[in-house]
Formats: sequence, C-alpha cells, structure tokens
Amino acid sequence: MAEPVFERLCLVGIGLIGSSIARVAKKRGDIARTIVATTRRRETLARVRELGIVDVVEDDIGRAVEGCDGVILCVPVGAYAAVMAEIAPHLAPGCVLSDVGSTKGSVVRDLSPLVPPGVHLVPAHPMAGTEHSGPDAGFAELFDGRYCIVTPLPGSDPAAVEKVREMWRRCGSMIETLDPATHDRVVAIVSHLPHLIAFTICGTADDLAEETKEAVLKFAASGFRDFTRIAASDVDMWRDVFLNNREALLEMLARFSEDAHALGRAVRYGQAEFIEDRIRRGRKIRRELIERKQA
Repeated sequence: MAEPVFERLCLVGIGLIGSSIARVAKKRGDIARTIVATTRRRETLARVRELGIVDVVEDDIGRAVEGCDGVILCVPVGAYAAVMAEIAPHLAPGCVLSDVGSTKGSVVRDLSPLVPPGVHLVPAHPMAGTEHSGPDAGFAELFDGRYCIVTPLPGSDPAAVEKVREMWRRCGSMIETLDPATHDRVVAIVSHLPHLIAFTICGTADDLAEETKEAVLKFAASGFRDFTRIAASDVDMWRDVFLNNREALLEMLARFSEDAHALGRAVRYGQAEFIEDRIRRGRKIRRELIERKQA
C-alpha cells in the first residue's frame, strides 16, 4: 500500500461530502493515517461516532485541527469566514488547508486574509453530490469517475497542491485545474443555474391552485421528477452558493432568460426550424455527456 497522503486529516463538517471522504479514506487506508471529524451539531457528532467512519470525533473545533497536516472545510461556504477565524490559531505550520465548496472566489476572499504563515491554502471542488445530506448520506463511491476542480492560488506551494490533487485521485476523481474566477463562471451554468431553475419550477408548481397542484403531483412525468430531485437539495448549502457566486450566477441567468424568451417567441410564432435547432442542441449535449461517462 502507498504511503498515506496525510498523517492526520481533519474534516470540518461531516455531511454528504465529508462523510464520503471519510468512508473512502477508511476503505482505502492510503488517504490519511488518522481521520478526525468535527462539526457544530452535537447530534451529528453523536451519529458519526455511531457510524464509526472516522478515527477521532472531536467536539472542539480548535482541538480537532491541532497537529493536523491536512484540514478540509466541508461546511456551507457562507460559514467559511467564521470557521476560519476559529481554527486559524490552531493550524500547524505546513498544514494543507483545502475545502469542497462549490464557489471559489468567495473562498479565496474569506479564507486568504486569515491563513496563518506557513499554512498552505489549496481550494478544491469535487463535482459530485446527491440531493441527500448528513453523515448517513455519504458513500465511498461518490467521487468515482467525477471531476474534482483544484483552484490553486498564485504562489501556491507545489507540494501542497499535489497533495490535494493526489488525495482526490485516490478518492476516485479525475483532476482538473482552473483559476477561481473561471471555475465560478463554469459552475454557474452547469450547476448553480440548473438548481435555481429547479427551485423556481417547484415553487411555481407549489403556488398553483390547490386542485391543479394535486394533478401536477399525481401525474408528474420524469421531467418534473428530475427537477424535484435537484430541488430537494440542502437549504443552507444552496442559499450560501447563490449568495457567494452572485455575479456569475446572475450573468448566466440573464443569458438563459434571453435564450428562453427566444424559444418562447419561436413557439408563439410557429418557428419550427428554431425549435428543432434547440432540441437538437440539447440532444447533442446529452450525447457528449454520455460519451464522457458523465451521465
């Protein structure tokens, strides 16, 4: 077996992503020699102890990160600044600090000013997830064949960056590197906008007259069901994502709104060729995703 990437790895937050990292690390044995978990909710800590998916469950966040050579923030991105203020005095020199948040500009903004000298910040974003949350939701195969985007900062320590990349490789991910701004624009269209649309469609359905809504729920076809799966996602996480990727999300929403209005006009005026073109482009994207084994 290869040497572990980290001697002592602390997961700050142990929901879907954190508990999946813990499970794959336990299963493989070459990601961390010791896995520590901490979170604010006492009931979550108790459940993690029952599940036995980490080596150490620590109530105190400062003690949890002490002596760790790897720390991964797995909490909603809106909580990063407060969490960083708590852990910064306890981070050991040489520690690699990373995260799993789906915004990156806000991560750099909130963490960089608080990173102690000698601690290496290497943000990352595993492009994997389900609509479920909490420590019971995780599973070791979550990251298999999925991309993890690493967004190192100018001047990042190459060895620290490679540690983060290697950790995600061992989790089963394919690794890509982007700068934070490019990352945020890409995920705005492939992840954040689809969630915004799903939440909106479900809200529209919920606002319908009661008798119509019953029929919607009764006869919902697969298309609507797909939206409800996305819309079942964690409230805290997605509130923070929207607020912390505001500019990129609003840019993509404006572009989508223009395209939606154009398709609506084609429907209104019977422009069959325009409608067919949009449908064909959708089918093309789907085929390309299948070919890349991302669907």
